[in-house]
This record gives sequence, structure tokens and C-alpha cells, in this order.
Amino acid sequence: MNQNTKVKEQSQTPTNTLNFDCETGNYHTFCPISCVSWLYQKIEDSFFLVIGTKTCGYFLQNALGVMIFAEPRYAIAELEEADISAQVSDYLELKRLCLQVKHDRNPSVIVWIGTCTTEIIKIDLEGIAQRLEAEIQVPTIVARANGLDYAFTQGEDTVLAALVHRCPEYNKNDSETTQLKHPPLVLFGSLPSSVAGQLELELKKQGIKVSGWLPSNRYSKLPHVGEGVFVAGVNPFLSRTAAALMRRRKCTLIGAPFPIGPDGTRAWVQNICDAFGIESKGLDIREEKIWEKLEPHCKNLRGKSVFLIGDNLLEISLARFLIKCGIIVYEIGIPYLDQRFQAAELALLETTCHEINVPIPKIVEKPDNYNQVQRIRELRPDLVITGIAHANPLEARGISTKWSVEFTFAQIHGFGNANDILELVTRPLRRNNTLDQFNNNYSHIIDNFYTSGLSITQCPHCKFVNDNHEIFIIITLDLNENSKLYEQPKNIKTELKPHQLAGLYKIMEMEQNEYISYRS
Repeated sequence: MNQNTKVKEQSQTPTNTLNFDCETGNYHTFCPISCVSWLYQKIEDSFFLVIGTKTCGYFLQNALGVMIFAEPRYAIAELEEADISAQVSDYLELKRLCLQVKHDRNPSVIVWIGTCTTEIIKIDLEGIAQRLEAEIQVPTIVARANGLDYAFTQGEDTVLAALVHRCPEYNKNDSETTQLKHPPLVLFGSLPSSVAGQLELELKKQGIKVSGWLPSNRYSKLPHVGEGVFVAGVNPFLSRTAAALMRRRKCTLIGAPFPIGPDGTRAWVQNICDAFGIESKGLDIREEKIWEKLEPHCKNLRGKSVFLIGDNLLEISLARFLIKCGIIVYEIGIPYLDQRFQAAELALLETTCHEINVPIPKIVEKPDNYNQVQRIRELRPDLVITGIAHANPLEARGISTKWSVEFTFAQIHGFGNANDILELVTRPLRRNNTLDQFNNNYSHIIDNFYTSGLSITQCPHCKFVNDNHEIFIIITLDLNENSKLYEQPKNIKTELKPHQLAGLYKIMEMEQNEYISYRS
């Protein structure tokens, strides 16, 4: 028996208990400093200062380029050779930058994001921040989000864990607290305001009021925490924040699955009710109605297989929900797993597999990507949920992929957003089905392209299929100085150049031969 056969048999061996494995110990994920992209928008009076190299700046510029219409409240403190060789004063340079930020933006808090470089050259950011805060009179918080120690979404975890220490102390004699019929409840994790509102409404239906969120929309509105306060997380990658709330601030953590999918959301609400001794109402009916709405998607997905490479620490929650939908999950890769913080989620995964009578997928922490690719080649799953770096190589080998980062930025929490998860999962599968149909029905058109001297070039976007199942292709035109030119259109005042007229002639020719057409 060769090694590949062994890999396949091991991956497909049914198990009735949770099976954990750990491989290389390396992270193969998106950079964690990208947490700036959603946190600076969530904390509206904040300013994020990323202390790194030009590479960090280029990354953020590209990663956040889609947010050009949002007011940028982040910047790069660019480290150069003089900084790395300790020829300049880190304190004086950071003081100069923070004074400039204070003058230009007047933030309520400045968050320093440490990077790989600051970690390697051992800049004492915490010591500098403490001294500088007293001097410039602006709260300055240090959060380490380097890719050496943290996976993609753990950047948010480090920021929230740092914010825990700045939360005001809970006073059980406050007038607002005494009016509550249950202990104060603080939810932690960054969500869009609309999604946070949905979760608050679900708890309100059970008679539970949310006392605050971490992070809050403003630094001055950080929630009161301390002994007697109950806390619950909304994302599985916030284990350090949970530890800080429990150990440093003596809060009581409510262990619960995370509100992803109708099953996870129902369990999340139920566990919070149980913690307060409140009998839940209507949760069974609420979950059942959502599953009824999801049935058209689930019908098309049953029997499909998914492989999760591991990138954003949402993998276990997503896998549990997909298994509930009837999807076969071969393997759950995850960069980092805190089994204590995810204990309730893991228990629900196990229960779900037993209820449906399917094998429990193996969970691989810090997976070796080479080994994973070998397993994928053997198993041939219908879909691989992976990081951006591995998507194109897998697509080139005929394996459908979905970027895991999309689940981070999409609205996937709560009862009402379960459909959006399945939309993300089914989109590449629907795309492939439509492309197969297109290739079968319109192969003669493609042949005509080639025989007419035109060529079709595929790119990452050419496979896109929208909701109306329109097919988009990119056509390469070979133009030269001998190409025929179209006459200057009378309704275009600007005189077109020869290459533009040549391209226009080709396009008009293609329209006349019905190679391309437009909807009216």
C-alpha cells in the first residue's frame, strides 16, 4: 500500500468521536494586521497606527483599497534601516507621529498594531506607549498582531484583549444595573451594527438585555466589566479576550456554540438563557422556520463534499453548519484551536454528526499545506474553502475553491444570515454547473472565435456567474498597424486614436457576426 492510499483511507475512516491532529505548527493564513480594516470602522473615534515596514503598508493599501469611500483612520509608522539598527530613537519618532495624529484627527484612543518586524527587533512598544500616553494625554493601546504568532482573525483578538484592561470597573450598585432582572451581559466580538442588533433582538425576545459590547462604537462607551458580569463571545477566534475577561476582570464566561447558522444561533441563545435561569421561548419554532427557508439550498447541496484548509478560525463553526445542511466534510483545517473556548462548539459538532449519522471529520490544527494538497488530490472534494494563496493553484488543477476570507467580511451570524453562508458556498458550485452547460451548448460559438482569428483568454474573473446566469468571457484581439480602422463616430467629439478605431472595428465586426450581444 502506497502513502497516498494510506492518506485517503485515513481521511475517510469513519469516527464516532472527535479526532484531533497537529502537523507543522506553521501558520498559512492572511496577515492578522488586516483586522485594522474592520476595527477602525467599528470603533468610530479610534486611530490605528501600524508599526511595520513598507511591505505592511503595501499590504494594507491593497487589502483596504476596497474601502476608499470610508474615512481612513489608520496609518503606517514605517520602519527603515535606521530604526532596525537602533540608530534613531523609537520613542521620539512615535511621539512625533502620535502628536501629528492628535493634531489632525483628535482621536479618543490610538491603537498601535505591532507587526513581525517589531517582534523580531524587540521594540518595547508597551513601555513606550505607557510613557507616551502620560505625555500626550491620549489613551495609547498596544496590540501585537504579527503573523509569526497569530493567524488572520486573531489580530482582532489581540486588540480586544488589550481593550479589556481599559474597560471601566463594574459597580453592582449602579442605578442602571439594579433595574436589570438578570446579571449584566456583555457580548464581545466585532460585528456590523445591523447584525449586532439582530442578536440583541433575539435575546430581548427571551427577556435578556445586553448591557454592552466589546468593542463599543466609541472608546468612551466601553462596557463595565468585573466580578458579577456575564460575558459571551460571538466568534470562535476570541480566546485571548475571553481569558482576559475571566482572569483579569473576574467575569463569568458563558460557554456556548457561536451564533453561526440556525443551529448555532439557537444553541447560543439557549445557553445564555440557561446561564441566567431563564426558560427559553419559541426557539424551536424559530430555528425550524429558518431551516424551511434554507431547504432549496440544502436540497442542491446534499451529498456534496467540502474540504476546509484553514485560515480564519471559523472553520469548526462553518463545518458544523454545513454538515447539518447535508454536506460531507472531509477535513477541518484550523490554524489555532483553543479547545476550552470552543468546547461547546466542538460538542455541538459531535452531536450534529451523531444525529445525522455521519462520520465526524478529522480536525487538523496548524495543517501542513503540502500534506493537505495531497489529501485533496486523493479525495477530490466538490469544494475547498481556503485562503487566497492556495485558491488559484487549486483552481488551475480543476478543484473548485471559495476564499475563506469572504466568510470573515460577510454577514454570517444570527438566524437571518444563514442563507448568506449557503450563498457563498453554492456560488462556485453553481458557477461550474453553468459553465459546463455553456461549454456544451455553445462550443460551436467558441470554435467560430478561433476560426475567425480571435482568441479567448481566461482570467480569475471570467468564470463569474451572476444571479441571472449571464456568462462573462474575455476576448483577446490581436491588433497591428495593418488592422482595419472604423470611421470616427460623429457623436464622439474627441478624436479617437488609431488603436481605438481598430478595436472599435473589431467589436462592430463581432456584433454583426453575432459573436457578442447586449441586453436591451
